[in-house]
Amino acid sequence: MFNSQSNRPNHRWYVLTLAALTFTFTVAMQQICMTVLFKEISEDLGLSLVEIGVIWGIPALAGLFIVFIGGLLSDRYGAKRVMGIACLLAGLTGALRGIAGDFPSLVLFTFFMGLAVWVIPSSVFKTTATWFSGRRLVIANGAVSAGMGLGFTVGSLISATILSPLLGGWQNVLFLYGGISVIIGLLWLFTVREHGGIGTAISISGVPLRQSISRVFPIKSLWLLGLTLLGYTACIQGLIGYFPTYLRNIGWTAASADGTLAAFSVVSALGAIPLALLSAKIGLKKAVLFPVLVVTIVGVALLPLVDNAMVCVLMILIGVARDGFMAVCLTMSTETKGIGVVYAATAMGLVQTVLNVGSLISPPLGNSLADPGNPASPLPFFLWAAFGLLGLVAFIFVKETGWKRKELP
Repeated sequence: MFNSQSNRPNHRWYVLTLAALTFTFTVAMQQICMTVLFKEISEDLGLSLVEIGVIWGIPALAGLFIVFIGGLLSDRYGAKRVMGIACLLAGLTGALRGIAGDFPSLVLFTFFMGLAVWVIPSSVFKTTATWFSGRRLVIANGAVSAGMGLGFTVGSLISATILSPLLGGWQNVLFLYGGISVIIGLLWLFTVREHGGIGTAISISGVPLRQSISRVFPIKSLWLLGLTLLGYTACIQGLIGYFPTYLRNIGWTAASADGTLAAFSVVSALGAIPLALLSAKIGLKKAVLFPVLVVTIVGVALLPLVDNAMVCVLMILIGVARDGFMAVCLTMSTETKGIGVVYAATAMGLVQTVLNVGSLISPPLGNSLADPGNPASPLPFFLWAAFGLLGLVAFIFVKETGWKRKELP
């Protein structure tokens, strides 16, 4: 049964706010800070560009091992418990990166942090699917994704230029973010209570693991969504991990390079809810997402070929739908026939496991194509655009889940 707290109408807005802040601090800021701190870290630890790419991509390797298991655990034991423990572990392991003294230790601690961080997204979206339904669900997912965008924005803007000098180095920045994540984990464990979906009177947790696997694995559309996000996130992840370093190498100041990435994240956060609203209003998610993929592919391919002003324009165009794209795609996994709220976390765990393949291989592979003798080499960008094209092809075969789907011929 529900307790009085979980029955209060305002409690779901508290849960939604906490979910968004979890994405902001624990997932986004703990990770994006590395892109702008890499210059400082590489000087201290003697890292090469390829090693930087490995560190940036290593959480995705952790995701391959844990994200599907995390989805199963959320469906079995309840999202708030799993998420609370994951936030605690993400904070502790994220802070441990600050004591790394060389490349292997930084890789190891980053991997452990990735294990914890990649449990969180499926639990967050499981939570929104529990509290919201119908068109409100895609809007709620847009809101938590905006929280992710906020974290990317603030983290890229302040981590290197403000926090590192203020706190005395990159190590203390990682300690700060780790501490905040620990607090968020405690809030999940002690201020949020597990309950069933809106309008229900029973808990939706407790699904046997074998039952979740047998229900989710055979659904072809989920695998295609995973391939779509594999290509899309490989394109974006490779880009944002390398871009600040790339801009510095071609002569931009540190503030301008970090500011460009921050602008990318700002428009991403601002665009998340409008894109979700648009897909909910017209009832056709694919019609909204297909142009996003096309613009992303073309924009990334053109980035190394244009001048400074157009770089900023292209980054805004690429970024404006980034968080919204992820939110709507993950909503589609929940809306896929045979999934619903009960198997939501498992379905999203499967989709995110597939997408992590792209996030793992894209940064080091793209960075390896960079030419130290020619900092403006376009080859990394062309590779990432090719990943986006792979996602576009897979998306063509994904089944529409919007409310107008029954009206389609």
